[in-house]
Amino acid sequence: MIWRRRGTAAPPVQLDRPVVLRGRVWVGDGVEHDDGCVVVGPDGLVAACGPSAQVDVAPDAHEVRAAWVGPGIVDAHVHLAFGEPSQMLAGGVVAVRDLGAPHRDAIRWRRLQAPRVEIAGPILTAPGGYPSRSWGSNGFAGFVDEPEQAERFVTALVPNVDVVKLALEPRGGPVPTPEVSAAVVTAAHAAGAKVTAHALSVEMVERALDAGVDELAHTPVEPLPQELVARMATGGVRVVSTMQTLLRDSGSGGVLVNARAFVEAGVELRYGTDLGNAGTRPGADPGELRLLAETGLDADGALRAATMPISVGSPAGVVALSTDPRVDPRAWRRPVAVVCATALLTAGT
Repeated sequence: MIWRRRGTAAPPVQLDRPVVLRGRVWVGDGVEHDDGCVVVGPDGLVAACGPSAQVDVAPDAHEVRAAWVGPGIVDAHVHLAFGEPSQMLAGGVVAVRDLGAPHRDAIRWRRLQAPRVEIAGPILTAPGGYPSRSWGSNGFAGFVDEPEQAERFVTALVPNVDVVKLALEPRGGPVPTPEVSAAVVTAAHAAGAKVTAHALSVEMVERALDAGVDELAHTPVEPLPQELVARMATGGVRVVSTMQTLLRDSGSGGVLVNARAFVEAGVELRYGTDLGNAGTRPGADPGELRLLAETGLDADGALRAATMPISVGSPAGVVALSTDPRVDPRAWRRPVAVVCATALLTAGT
């Protein structure tokens, strides 16, 4: 992996009056309005969403018109140490999960409102394991070497994170044993947290499932047996896509084979880019959306896998685009406007 960092984007402005975004509104729950609008109040909450003719708008509202309006992208796998949060917002991303960072940095990002950030903190691995010998050598790894110690480590970690990440990557060094892996999951679940696992091979996916993980942080690169896919579907284990990154890194056709098998079996796929790898950049990734659509989800399903529906009364995470991104995902690269909580970013900002 090659990691790089870019500069910062222009800061958004803070809402001091309502903002209304008009266009074809894709709500995200199967509902669309040809001539619709989304209204966000100065408190950062969605005040209204529906056909324009049925929504009352305050006379002082800031108006934004665009071809398409819908929920912003939620990236379920990023590394913000290698991409500024402000650039994520400028690229249509309103929420992210940082799946591996030094604890001090992760806690700082968690306080952000735009984009919203969930964190895993350090990646749990065996002493000397992935990623401590490579890109994560400076505080990105937390070592767990026996079940009791793993339980103590996780119990102390959970109050300060949103998810626990377990690394099962033998190409990067030793991996946690089955007993340690199970102890990590048991302790996390006891404390009310879920566990996502970096597991790319059949053997490591089996270890992750045996331990009881809730999610795979990547689409595995080694083709999985049908019975393993079925086991994931039955157990409700979801998968974060990261297909673009893995195809660049490994060239393995297993990524697409597995993703299509997941969709066919009913395993939930969620959009994620693994921001920080070579070829990635902050903001929405049109290529990842195209790959998701090709798994059998189609363009509409890919967008559902990458967003959360617009909901009146919920914190805003709304984007206005120059064209329907289901027709051309490249529209995400230059949003007309982004509203995230009380932050407004427009093309002219």
